[in-house]
Amino acid sequence: MVAATSENPQRRRAPTSLLRDLQERFGDRFSVSAAILDRHGQDESYHAGMAPDAVVFARSTEDVADIVRLCATTDTPIIPFGTGTSLEGGIAALQGGVSVDLSMMNDVIEVNVPDLDCRVQAGVTRKQVNTHLRDTGLFFPIDPGADASLGGMAATRASGTNAVRYGTMKDNVLGLTAVMADGRIIRTGGRARKSAAGYDLTRLLVGSEGTLGIITELTLRLQGIPEAVSAAVCPFPSIADAVNAVIVTIQAGIPVARIEFLDDVQMGAVNAFSKLDYAVAPTLFFEFHGTEASVVEQVETVKQIAADHGGHEFRWATRQEDRSKLWQARHDAYYAAVSLRPGAKGMATDVCVPISRLADCMVETKADNDAAGVLAPMVGHVGDGNFHLSYVIDPTSPQEIEAASALHERLVLRALAMGGTCTGEHGVGYGKISFVEREHGDAVAVMRQIKDALDPKGILNPGKVIRM
Repeated sequence: MVAATSENPQRRRAPTSLLRDLQERFGDRFSVSAAILDRHGQDESYHAGMAPDAVVFARSTEDVADIVRLCATTDTPIIPFGTGTSLEGGIAALQGGVSVDLSMMNDVIEVNVPDLDCRVQAGVTRKQVNTHLRDTGLFFPIDPGADASLGGMAATRASGTNAVRYGTMKDNVLGLTAVMADGRIIRTGGRARKSAAGYDLTRLLVGSEGTLGIITELTLRLQGIPEAVSAAVCPFPSIADAVNAVIVTIQAGIPVARIEFLDDVQMGAVNAFSKLDYAVAPTLFFEFHGTEASVVEQVETVKQIAADHGGHEFRWATRQEDRSKLWQARHDAYYAAVSLRPGAKGMATDVCVPISRLADCMVETKADNDAAGVLAPMVGHVGDGNFHLSYVIDPTSPQEIEAASALHERLVLRALAMGGTCTGEHGVGYGKISFVEREHGDAVAVMRQIKDALDPKGILNPGKVIRM
């Protein structure tokens, strides 16, 4: 954890008077415990953490509004906290301030089965909401792997393995409640499936990473649990063969629910970590949703496409427990990668490119990493052009950190040159802030105008997304 002031001259320490007011208002839901502060300043990334000056546990939108109003009177930074699973330093208190923990705001407020929607508090996690929904015949499809809070998922515009069929958070948030920088509470969107009324503030706040407002409630689009689900694993001779099979599948309009790629290094790691015995080769994980007949039709078409690209040995998982084991192994890919080198850490990153350029980007990236001699297992939500790397390095070695950082910069510039983005789903935080101007150019000036208009004191998660 980074020390309080000397390493960060911009730090705005929370005044003693503010901390006293917060403690009086929130009692045992206010904390300055060193362990709690450290936990709220460090996410799951390799980026340096920075502890806040205090943590307050909110239970309601009104609590959050009270915290914001108190902090605004002293220009004290406010950092929203969900579960701490972000990957680009999004929760680090770069300028000090107060962390607002929303984990106690975990009520599923209402479920509207006929309309396929629900309303939840921001601290509800994706697993919690699906457990709540299991007897309704509905589910919430966005699955980033971690059991993240839905408010955090909206704030980072998360997606995951199901995005190829069901979209990302921006496609599945119908409306939200947010606390603005002056403590005002606003409600955006609604339960209607479409609207042409006014500016789309919902999508402005979704993906803003807590820099424009603090999301406290969400209205979510739900899906019916499919009649039939089938999953399969298929190895390929090369990365290009596997990815080209994906491209043809998507271009053919086959509504595959998930298509995940793991390279040979990652498959070896997954086998060892999750005690599996799949071929150590570039591999695709598939999942098909639909009626019994439609799933059979999808499977047969994909099997033919795979065969045309050298993929033949499909291994199936039709039972729920087998599918759960398969997808848990995929979600544990980062931990499997790091386990290849005891004592090492993973520098995780992601990019996204147009699907027609995906094979080129992945093959060039693999060759770049191999030439540099850096261990970097590769995985990807390749159905939508998104892939991830973990540079497995010694965190005490400046040489390894420098080499991985150089490879990472070349990866991002390669993706941008191909018409892609510096991050498909991890978000910007402060870890990728240097790439935003390269990607968006003059549009960053407009982003700054929006930030200035909605947060003129610069107190909402400062130092994230764009440089002010």
